[in-house]
Amino acid sequence: MTDAGTKGSAGAVVLAGGKGTRLWPYTAVLPKPLMPLADMPVLELVLRQLHFRGINRVVLAVNHLHHLVKSFFGQGDRLGIEIIYSIEDEPMGTAAPLAPILDLLQDDFLILNGDLLTDFDFSLLLKSHVARGADLTVATQKRKFQVEFGVINRDESGRITGIAEKPSVDHWVAMGIYAANRKAIERFLPKQQYVDMPTVIQGMISDGGRVFAHHQDCIWLDIGRPEDYAAAQTMFEQDRSRFLPPS
Repeated sequence: MTDAGTKGSAGAVVLAGGKGTRLWPYTAVLPKPLMPLADMPVLELVLRQLHFRGINRVVLAVNHLHHLVKSFFGQGDRLGIEIIYSIEDEPMGTAAPLAPILDLLQDDFLILNGDLLTDFDFSLLLKSHVARGADLTVATQKRKFQVEFGVINRDESGRITGIAEKPSVDHWVAMGIYAANRKAIERFLPKQQYVDMPTVIQGMISDGGRVFAHHQDCIWLDIGRPEDYAAAQTMFEQDRSRFLPPS
C-alpha cells in the first residue's frame, strides 16, 4: 500500500521495515531506522545524505512500527525532500517492497538499507551504473573475517599437510546499497511473493544480466548488531562532519 496521490519519479527506495531483532529490546518500542546517532535517527542521516547527492524524491518501504516513522518524517518537508511511503502488511523479504512501486521510480534508481552509517557517495554509484549500461550494480566492500578454529589442510588419504591457527580470510561483501534499472529488475520481482535481494541478484546473474560490483574507499557500518551500533555512535560523535552534509 502506498500513499494516495503520489505520481512521478523517485530516485531511491530506502528499505526501513525490518524488525531489528538483533537490537532487541530497543526495537520493541522503536523501529531500527529511528535508532538515534547522537541527536538524530540513523534514517534521517541517510535521507540527508541522499538529498545532498541530488535525490529529492524517496520511497520509504516501511513495516514494523511504521506509524512512528511516518509521524517523525511526515512528507519530508523538514529535510527538503518528498517522501512516499510504501507499507507492507507483513514482511515479504528485502526485495519484495520494490514490486508494487516500480511505476513510481526513475528508469535507474537507488536501493539502500535505512540503517547504515556511511560516507559513501550515492551519486557516484548511480553514475557508474548508468555509464556501464548495467542492469544492477552492487556496492561492495572488502571485509576480513576471522576463523574461530584451527584450519586443517589434508589430502585425499586423510594425511594432514598443514594447519593454520585461526586464520583470517578476505571477502567482498554487499553493503546493502544498489543501483538498479527498473525494466531489467522488474521480472525478478514477483508481486505478493517473498523475495530477497540475494535471490534477485542471483536470478539476474543466471539470466545473463549485466550485474556489476562498485567499490569506494569509505566508512560503512550496518547498525544491526549492538556492537556495531555502539561503534557507529562513537564514530558519528567523533567525526560528525564526515557523515552529515551541510544543511
